[in-house]
Amino acid sequence: MDKKLLAQAVIKFVFGIILVGVLVFLPAGTLGYLQGWVFMGCLFIPILIMGLVMLFRAPELLRKRLDGKEKEGEQKTVVLLSGIMFLTGFLLCGLDYRFGWMQLPLWISITAAVLFLAGYVMYAEVMRENAYLSRTIEVQQGQKVIDTGLYGVVRHPMYTATLLLFLMIPLVLGSLIDFAMFFVYPFIIAKRIKNEEAVLEKGLEGYCEYKQRVKYRLIPFVW
Repeated sequence: MDKKLLAQAVIKFVFGIILVGVLVFLPAGTLGYLQGWVFMGCLFIPILIMGLVMLFRAPELLRKRLDGKEKEGEQKTVVLLSGIMFLTGFLLCGLDYRFGWMQLPLWISITAAVLFLAGYVMYAEVMRENAYLSRTIEVQQGQKVIDTGLYGVVRHPMYTATLLLFLMIPLVLGSLIDFAMFFVYPFIIAKRIKNEEAVLEKGLEGYCEYKQRVKYRLIPFVW
């Protein structure tokens, strides 16, 4: 086992729990925010499971997933916009719970939690299919076009999974008013996809032909 990789993963995991916990519960003004705990469980239990699987079976993939330093200038803007979306979104969810603006019933939060976990299953399948996945946009040495499984349906199934995940966040947290904030994510990810495809067309052999075979980027029959 790579102890350095394990330490890096543990540090990021613990930091993530603390950061998200503060963003969820501090605006709510209480630790009795039930939907907040549901969300924390839905978010971090799958992350823990996938992290352990990658640590033992695909450490290089885990290393790529932990490397979040973007090289493309346009993608730094995407990361910034995403950060603003999450910060504002969690703040609104907590304040909505505290002041009772537009709270959703618990059954909607539970249903959204099931869909959230379905998004994680899709995410895990994408990582199983594509060993070249990283958090940054780049063409890696020896990289090949993946066109099987979910990649035979849409060109960016990982983003399809994250779309489902992120749109479920305000619903899991029980906030209808915050759904509008997270609904900006499709526009943010569309900007990322545009830049990513330009990089792949330039540097990945066969990608232009793949685009001809698989017409849809994110959602089948839509876009």
